[in-house]
Amino acid sequence: MPDAADVDVASVYSAIEKSAGLLDVTASRDVVWPVLTAFEDALPQAVIAFRVATNARHEGDFDTRFTLPKDIDPYSVALANGLIEKTDHPVGDLLADLQRLCPIDSYGVDLGVVSGFKKIWVYFPAGEHETLDRLTGLASMPRSLAGNTAFFTRYGLAEKVDVIGIDYRSRTMNVYFAAPAQCFERDTVLAMHQDIGLPSPSEQMFAFCERSFGLYTTLNWDTMEIERISYGVKTDDPMAFFARLGTKVEHFVKNVTYGVDDVKMVYAAVTSGGEEYYKLQSYYRWHSVSRLNAAYIAARDKETA
Repeated sequence: MPDAADVDVASVYSAIEKSAGLLDVTASRDVVWPVLTAFEDALPQAVIAFRVATNARHEGDFDTRFTLPKDIDPYSVALANGLIEKTDHPVGDLLADLQRLCPIDSYGVDLGVVSGFKKIWVYFPAGEHETLDRLTGLASMPRSLAGNTAFFTRYGLAEKVDVIGIDYRSRTMNVYFAAPAQCFERDTVLAMHQDIGLPSPSEQMFAFCERSFGLYTTLNWDTMEIERISYGVKTDDPMAFFARLGTKVEHFVKNVTYGVDDVKMVYAAVTSGGEEYYKLQSYYRWHSVSRLNAAYIAARDKETA
């Protein structure tokens, strides 16, 4: 795993290119290089991760994410460097509204090697959870967050918001929760899916959820529905969850050279259409204490120790 002195735009791009190639995905230099260059001063200290998903919507792309300190405004940088276009849609105002309302620990950025700049992550200080009561008061927040307050309250999530993800391409928002342990039990997982009209998980996913450390929901500005619930597991053996990922993802898992001995993240979700899929997050550059890994990992470990 590279030291800070070895991390620059060229080295990170090379690692992205090689890792994407394991999935037969060709990284576009014209797409990736401008994003890395825009944030190059932060790369030497960043946690950097690669992510691959097994569902059809993500096929043909490969994601990279990295952390940023709180003194860098990722949306302003993205606009100034032409990575995204200014918009009148509320998604363009959400980060600024969060900055005015909430204490922020750090940020993260997602980019696709084909699709380009995608998402900004907002990490609240560890242990300082935000509440839906505060967040739903923002004018730019999707109405679906307030519209599902009863659901979030029912499962003990309304005062446990840890991370917000803003996806500028799909115009969706992820809300990560420091969820109570009950949310990962089989009966609760089934009830949560049924409550919001999602198909029931498979037996494989029920078993997966039992080992989860946290969950997040995906919402948008166009409907009042929760699009999906996703669960996360950290593991040193991602193949333990990958009985049906397909040969390309299995090849990636077995051959990605970075962070071989470090923890991996695996996420599982069921879409409204019934598609069940997984995401693998492998680290090119890892810090054991990182907001990229979600604020509630340490707390979850403490509960299960």
